[in-house]
Amino acid sequence: MVLDFVEFLKVIFLGIVEGVTEWLPISSTGHMLLVDEFITLDMSGAFKEMFFVVIQLGAILAVVLLFWNKMLPFQFSDKTQPIIKKDTFSLWFKVVVACIPGAVITILFDDYIEAHLQTPMVIAAALIFYGIAFIVIEIWNKRRLPTTSKVEDITYYTAFLIGLFQVLSIIPGTSRSGATIIGALLIGVSRVAAAEFTFFLAVPVMFGLSAIKVLKFGFAFTSAELFVLVLGMTTAFAVSILVIQFLMGYIKKHDFKVFGYYRIILGVIVCLYFTLGR
Repeated sequence: MVLDFVEFLKVIFLGIVEGVTEWLPISSTGHMLLVDEFITLDMSGAFKEMFFVVIQLGAILAVVLLFWNKMLPFQFSDKTQPIIKKDTFSLWFKVVVACIPGAVITILFDDYIEAHLQTPMVIAAALIFYGIAFIVIEIWNKRRLPTTSKVEDITYYTAFLIGLFQVLSIIPGTSRSGATIIGALLIGVSRVAAAEFTFFLAVPVMFGLSAIKVLKFGFAFTSAELFVLVLGMTTAFAVSILVIQFLMGYIKKHDFKVFGYYRIILGVIVCLYFTLGR
């Protein structure tokens, strides 16, 4: 792998794409695969496959930083013993429950998905389908009030149902955050609570997926490959800080329909390009 100035700019651009799309419900993996059609990195196929997953750790670290006080199950005071935050421990146990369906499906079908479904047309179809779903669900939601307003009020049963919806995100173009948010909205969780639970859920999911990819690739990185990973993660981290703050402010006053329209438009453009323009 040769790392020149052009490759340097490509990695930064991919980090920006990851930081923006990881948290907005528009599919980070889908965008990364589509961008790769036009901006091809000078790296092996095995490294690229691992890079597109591990770069997401930068985005996850941004969540940990911004939600540190909410995610840490201990509260430290002047006393020698930390105070255990039972509600936070309970929330993390619910996250574990929500992770189970996705973990099982990923272990069973990850290789098949990578080999057969990471195609532009599959991504386009998923973008359009879930874009329509966002619009329909938000219109339907206007006629009802959420039954769960705060992330702390999510039950174990609700968490498991959200985890089942997260399984849909194994299809490229679906969006992990999009699938979990759609599921949460359908079963009566508020937008803010749905987004926050998605942030919690992302931490173990992405750390687990990254560990699997690194173990599969091995630890024999060249200096250029290691630099690319760190640069991509750092860029994704910085951009994610801004995007998460924007999203949490946005959904307090607006719904998710704009993301649905974006997904549909992008999906149509991708369909047209790969059927007519190539």
